[in-house]
Amino acid sequence: MTDIPGFTGVPSTTLADLLGREQVMDAGIRPLWSPVPRVAGPAFTVRCPPGDNLMLHAAVHRAEPGAVIVVESGDMDYALAGGNVCAVARRRGVAAIVADGLIRDLAEVREAGFPVFARGVIPIPGAKAAVAPLNGPVRCGGVTVRAGDIVVADEEGVVVTPGDRREQVLDDAVQKLAKEADETLDAWEAAHRARIDKILNEQGFTG
Repeated sequence: MTDIPGFTGVPSTTLADLLGREQVMDAGIRPLWSPVPRVAGPAFTVRCPPGDNLMLHAAVHRAEPGAVIVVESGDMDYALAGGNVCAVARRRGVAAIVADGLIRDLAEVREAGFPVFARGVIPIPGAKAAVAPLNGPVRCGGVTVRAGDIVVADEEGVVVTPGDRREQVLDDAVQKLAKEADETLDAWEAAHRARIDKILNEQGFTG
C-alpha cells in the first residue's frame, strides 16, 4: 500500500518534474490564503454544474478522513462552499478542497486553517438542486482526476499523480529529493552552467 503521508513531504515542483505538464493544474487553481500547508491525499471527486453546489455539500459528509475533495465546476458566478461547509470538512478530517470554481467566507476559512485551492471568491452562494454521481472522473484545472488519484497541493500549485502510478512516482520522488539534498550549490552551479553553455554553443550563440 502506498505511503500517502509520504507524499506530504514531496513538493509539487518535484512531482511536476516527474509527471509533466498534463498532471499539473493551471495557475488559476491557487491557494486562497497564505501561508498554506502542503496537503496530500486521495481524490474524492465531485461534479457540480454552474450555479449549483449540492454535490460538493453532499461530498463533505461522505469523503473519508484524509481525502482531498476535487470539484469540477468552472462556475465564476456563484460560490461552491462557504465558511461552515469548510469548517465541517475540516472537522471531519478532509485534507483540503480543490475546486475549479469559487468559494465565499474566505476570512472564516482562513481563520479555521482549512486549505482551499480554487479560482477565487464571490459572496453569493449557488443553488442546491442538481444531483450527480460522486467519485466519477472529473476535469479540474485542465487535469483529469479520478477517485483515488493522489493530489498534492501547496503554494506552488496542484499536481495529480494517477492512482496506478503512485507507488513508482513516490519512490522516484524520494530518490530525486535525496539526490538534490546531497548536491551542493557549487556543484549544481557548475553542472548548470555546463549544460546551458552546451545548449548555447549548439545553437551558435557566441556572446
